[in-house]
Amino acid sequence: MLVSQIDDFKVFVRVVATGNMSAAAREMGLSPAVISKRISSMEERLGVRLFQRTTRQVQLTEAGAGFHERVVAILASIEEAEAYLTHGRDKPRGVLRVTVPTSFSRRHIAPHIPAFMKEYPDVTLELFASDSVVDIIAEGYDAAIRISEIADSSLIVRQLAPCRRYLCAAPSYLEEHGIPANFEDLNPKHCYAMGANTVWRLIGPDGPVTLRVQGNLRTNSSEVVRESIVAGLGIALRSTWDVYEYLRAGTLKIILPQYTSPPGVAIYAVYPTKDFMPAKLRVFLDYLSKIYAPNPYWDEGLDIAAATARAD
Repeated sequence: MLVSQIDDFKVFVRVVATGNMSAAAREMGLSPAVISKRISSMEERLGVRLFQRTTRQVQLTEAGAGFHERVVAILASIEEAEAYLTHGRDKPRGVLRVTVPTSFSRRHIAPHIPAFMKEYPDVTLELFASDSVVDIIAEGYDAAIRISEIADSSLIVRQLAPCRRYLCAAPSYLEEHGIPANFEDLNPKHCYAMGANTVWRLIGPDGPVTLRVQGNLRTNSSEVVRESIVAGLGIALRSTWDVYEYLRAGTLKIILPQYTSPPGVAIYAVYPTKDFMPAKLRVFLDYLSKIYAPNPYWDEGLDIAAATARAD
C-alpha cells in the first residue's frame, strides 16, 4: 500500500469524524480545497461516490459507510504495527475515542480513569458523554458503552457487566399513594422515564409485561428522573448501578421486585471489528470488565428483600 493511499485514508476518516471538509482541514492543518481534492481523487480512483455533499456537511453513502469500517480497521492495524516496533507490543498508545452514557460515565467510569491513565500513559482518552445512540462508524469512535438490549448488528458486542433494573419509589410517595400489590395497580400517570423511553418492557412471574409511562415530567436527563422520584414524585424503572446507595439508605424502595428488566439488558461495549482491535481499546475494555464483572461492586451487599417496600 502506498503512503499516499494511507494519507488519503486518514483524510477520509477525519472528514467522517468531523462531518464536513472545512473542519477536517482545520484539524489536519490543510486547506479545504486540498481535502476536497483528496476525497474527489479517491472517489475517482475507486469508481464510487463516498459522500453525499451539501453546502455545510457531508454524509456517507452506503458504499462509503462500508469503506469507512474497513479503512478504520486498516489504520488501526498500521498503528498497532508501528506500536509493536517503536513501543513494544504490550504498550498501547494513541487516541482512544469512546462514547459513553452520561450518568454511568460520571459515576462508574470517571472515578476509574486516573488509575487507567497511570497504567497506560501513552493512551490519550477522549470520552464523549451522550445518552443518544451514536453511529460510532460514521462519527469516528473506537467504541461505545451502551446499557440496553443489543439488537442484531454488524458491530462486535462485548458484555462488561450485568444490569439489574427495578421499579423504585420514595417512602414519601408510597405513604401517600400506597404500595402497589400487583402490576395492574401501577398508575401510568405516576410513572416517569427519560426521553422517548416511554414503554417499560419487563419480565414478571407470568412472562413479559409492558406499561406505557404517562407521567407529566419530560426530560432527556436520567439524573433528573432519579432525583425527582427520590423527592417523592412517583415511580421509575432504575438500574441498581444508578440507585444502589439510595436503596441501601432507604431513601428509595423497590416495589414489585418480581418484575424486572429482560435478561438481555446489560452494560455492553460495541465496536466495529474484532480482527484488528487496537491494543488501546483492548486494554480499556479489559480494564472496565475487570472492575465490573461478573459481580459489579454496586450490587455487592445490596439486599433486594430488605430494600423492597411491603404493605403492613
